[in-house]
Amino acid sequence: MIELNNISMSYNLEHGPLEVLASVDLGIEDGDTVAIVGPSGSGKTTLLVLLAGLEQPVQGSIRIAGRNLGELDDDTLADIRRDDIGIIFQSFHLVPSLTALGNVALPLEIAGRPAARNQARQMLERVGLAERANHYPSQLSGGEQQRVAIARALVHSPKLVLADEPTGNLDSRTGETIIDLLFGLNADTGSTLVLVTHDEAIASRCRRVVRLHQGDLIEAGASAIPA
Repeated sequence: MIELNNISMSYNLEHGPLEVLASVDLGIEDGDTVAIVGPSGSGKTTLLVLLAGLEQPVQGSIRIAGRNLGELDDDTLADIRRDDIGIIFQSFHLVPSLTALGNVALPLEIAGRPAARNQARQMLERVGLAERANHYPSQLSGGEQQRVAIARALVHSPKLVLADEPTGNLDSRTGETIIDLLFGLNADTGSTLVLVTHDEAIASRCRRVVRLHQGDLIEAGASAIPA
């Protein structure tokens, strides 16, 4: 599903370049579950951004399902994100003028999927927000907005799910429900799950754990707890 070859990433800041990733090589099999762990500033979120095709690395190549992201135009990358990738970032990016139901249904409607609203209602129910379907983002708590964003990311049953601290704004009980949903999607559809987390208990549920430190891949191994 994913192949990273010699990936380096840096940003030009006022005081000079900031190296975020340095010559990272990583392969992830179709249907795998992988946790990316490491201290703040180690490059975890940047790696997810690159996997989503939202930015291009300074060096190296990224292949998703055999397609080199660096060779694709913006429209094709957008189509891949719409159809095949579910992205859960810490910023919710909800459309303020749409209800929770409208936000979750949006990617299905853009893709011209039938029964978009019905599917969106079912997904809101799965994240425990059926009763909040007609509320706007400004009427929802931070944790509720996070669950709407998660529902929107998963409603089209993506082949690849990229999740950046998906339980960061949730209470422990709701967080467990969301993690169960992510792993349930993996089990039911064979999707590939790549998640960034500081929670070692969540990481231990993945088949593999990848550790980043100051932009370097310093360890990649199997989880201590079998999947």
